[in-house]
Amino acid sequence: MKCFVGIDLGSTTTKAVVLDDQGRILGRGITNSRSNYEVACAVAREEAFADVRFTSCERALPDGVLDAAHREAFLDALARAFRLAWHRERLDALADAMRREVPVVEALFAGPALGPHVEAIVLRMRELADPLFAKGAPRRSDFFRDVATSQFHTLGEAFAKRGAGSFERLMAVFDKAILKAENQESHFSPQASAEFAIGRALAELDLDAKAAANSIVRPLLAAMSAELETVQTVGTGYGRATLPFSREQIRSEILCHGLGAHAMFPGTRTVLDIGGQDTKAIQVDANGLVTSFQMNDRCAAGCGRYLGYIADEMNLGLHELGPLAQKSCRPVRINSTCTVFAGAEIRDRLTLGQKREDILAGLHRAVILRAMSLLARSGGVHDEFTFTGGVAKNETAVKVLRDLVTQNYGERTMNVSPNSIYTGALGAALFARRTPARVMEAVA
Repeated sequence: MKCFVGIDLGSTTTKAVVLDDQGRILGRGITNSRSNYEVACAVAREEAFADVRFTSCERALPDGVLDAAHREAFLDALARAFRLAWHRERLDALADAMRREVPVVEALFAGPALGPHVEAIVLRMRELADPLFAKGAPRRSDFFRDVATSQFHTLGEAFAKRGAGSFERLMAVFDKAILKAENQESHFSPQASAEFAIGRALAELDLDAKAAANSIVRPLLAAMSAELETVQTVGTGYGRATLPFSREQIRSEILCHGLGAHAMFPGTRTVLDIGGQDTKAIQVDANGLVTSFQMNDRCAAGCGRYLGYIADEMNLGLHELGPLAQKSCRPVRINSTCTVFAGAEIRDRLTLGQKREDILAGLHRAVILRAMSLLARSGGVHDEFTFTGGVAKNETAVKVLRDLVTQNYGERTMNVSPNSIYTGALGAALFARRTPARVMEAVA
């Protein structure tokens, strides 16, 4: 199967999208960006191609073998089992990294032995893995780091109270290990994960594995082993200059976000992308071509990295900010969205007795107000309006943006895709598919 790959190397996350020769999305992958951009690129590609394998399974499931209800249930179980296998692999990598860091932290900070407590926490995190991907379980963050940080923080506090030593020592082990675990390429086996996922999905639906061998298992495993040929790759994003691609394989993130948003929602005329390092307000024509844009290019104030800093300051996962802010009854007014001063302002407000949810509600509004000024300078908000980037997954940010757009521009069709964070990578993949083969051959 011929594939076209788009890589969006952002300041906080790296995304990959794989298209087939008809322009259909086969797979998506995402990972946290690292100081080693080459590894981040490789991991995102690996995740995307693992997702391609699942898509291949979905397409290979023969019609008529299962009725509509059972087919939907089987595919849902299969997807959750694939994600569980991937989560377990990364959890094993984290556990190995923490074992290596325990002696280092024990040598630096006096206290009780940490090894047994770290092993107990790891065991508990493994036990919590299955419920994360159980039927009906709410979808958690796409980032393993967010989920693992939240779990380890909660378990670490509990173990520290039981005499495991200071909470800070346990977190020091985790903080050192998560960085190293993220900076190594995965040993994830798509074939092995397919066998695990298919078996688990059959068991969940109480289907006889032997009876299903010819009708379900064999076609799916055959699809998993199909050869994938990467025809062309195009890169974009904040770190695009560091990608190991030729100049002809690089596109600006403005162009890629415009084209990607148009591909997802063909009626798009205005695009707002709030990424980790910058915010982009883009106007596009009926073909998805950029006609004007504005972006903040001086600092990360009011972007995803700012929200990530806030999450760290409050000991929360990034995915927890939006839900907590929605509980606010009296949002506070935030004076600055400068990342440098954010920590001090938050601490001052907490000292004054203001609630975390009220502070977060004010922070979200401040972030969106900065974005609104960029939209105004780019040409305003036209119908249809598409919100992209990682912050588009934050429900509080979406609500505040929707309210402010309506107040300032009237009713607008506002598009927010569950896969909005992949918009830039999708645009890059579309450019890869559009690039004539002779161009790539000339620079090879």
